[in-house]
Amino acid sequence: MIAASYAELQRILGDAQGLTDAAEAHGTLAGALCAAGSYRLDDWLGEILPDGRADPLTRESCRSYFDATAQALGGVDMSFEVLLPGDEQSIAARATALGQWCQGFLYGLGTSSIEDVTRLPGEVGEIVRDLSEITRIGVDGDESLESNESAYAELVEFVRVGVQLLFEELAPYRMVPPATTESLH
Repeated sequence: MIAASYAELQRILGDAQGLTDAAEAHGTLAGALCAAGSYRLDDWLGEILPDGRADPLTRESCRSYFDATAQALGGVDMSFEVLLPGDEQSIAARATALGQWCQGFLYGLGTSSIEDVTRLPGEVGEIVRDLSEITRIGVDGDESLESNESAYAELVEFVRVGVQLLFEELAPYRMVPPATTESLH
């Protein structure tokens, strides 16, 4: 789905003295794209970079993440993926990144016209509340590595599918109201 990797976005943000890590930055992007119809690359850069400023190379690199994420969310093939560290990282590091991703996602939802995302009705509200719980994820030291890996994989898939559902269900919030024109009489 995404042209480059988690490690690459982490490097880009590090070089640009980003305000967050790659997981939270991608979560913010996905959340905003789900609920704010007029969300642009400059809006995202304003959230993740100091003063929203990016040199041309950083801007174009971030644009590839922005465009790929928007395309994956809007596609019919359910190709959206949560941008997280690879399996070469420890389960604890990946779990922390998943929590940060969810935190960023909830922040991104907050950029929309939705007054209180925690009060959304039905299944949508339940998913948002579950994502809020996942922000506090941790690795169970009493469980085996295999058990923790399995639980992590299930959570990642839950988040991925939940975000796709939220994108579909929050479409009315992405509708940009028509410009009002006043006539002079």
